Amino acid sequence: MNTKKISLGIAPIGWTNDDMPDLGGEITFEQCVSEMALAGYQGCEIGNKYPKDVLKLLEKLELRGLKIANRWFSSFILTKPFAEVEADFRENCAFLQAVGAKRIGVSEQSHSIQGQMETPVFENKYVMNSGEWKTLADGLSKLGKIAKEYGITMTYHHHMGTVVQTAEEIDMLMALTDSESVFLLFDTGHLAYCGEDYMCVLNKYVSRIKHVHLKDIRPETVARVKTERLSFLKGVRLGAFTVPGDGVIDFAPVFEVLDKAGYEGWLLVEAEQDPAIANPFKYAKVAREYIRETAGI
Repeated sequence: MNTKKISLGIAPIGWTNDDMPDLGGEITFEQCVSEMALAGYQGCEIGNKYPKDVLKLLEKLELRGLKIANRWFSSFILTKPFAEVEADFRENCAFLQAVGAKRIGVSEQSHSIQGQMETPVFENKYVMNSGEWKTLADGLSKLGKIAKEYGITMTYHHHMGTVVQTAEEIDMLMALTDSESVFLLFDTGHLAYCGEDYMCVLNKYVSRIKHVHLKDIRPETVARVKTERLSFLKGVRLGAFTVPGDGVIDFAPVFEVLDKAGYEGWLLVEAEQDPAIANPFKYAKVAREYIRETAGI
């Protein structure tokens, strides 16, 4: 892949989990970003232990040669007044602008079951009606236009347990939203987890993909989650996700499609695991070497 167009980063969720703070609770922000840099990454996304002060954050990142690539944003377009969502979104965009980031990753969390410890992730997922689809699409299109005011591109993160999880739901999202304001955060792991053809989604929407999460799965663990009717969070604790080079996904075709399409931006390794079981520094290095060998970056 073209190293002049691509930046390689890693998410802090392998060190400390935002949804389950006890996972990696003892790992400091400084240890996390130091190990990211030592493993050979150029940047990262924002985690819950990152300094809220822009200058402090930039100082600690610049010391390690890291940049901020992206930030997760939980939207509640279906269940909160849009003015409230917009105010929160603008605050996040302003922070990202201040730290030099160019992407924000939005995930609609209304009716989400991803954070419910006892709800089976393969059951009871909320399905929107036509009116809700219009509300969501219109709201996301507005947020996408707002992001542009800050020089930021808004991407949508399809995610297990949320209202946009499946390939069919991604199709609806892409069809109903403004193609100049709403782009896709493509995540291999979430599509593989729910049994979708991630290569089909990639090929179909590569021109609208502006951020990529490189996430792998352990299919035997995913099968256990389904059979035993476990939640998304319990699946994470069991190790349903892992990094590229340790799971079953062949990323070579993914890199090839992105390269041929002239993709520019970040590739972000992301694999939430229990750091007491899966040492995050070790797995960061595994992924880094695999990507070097497979993508040439």
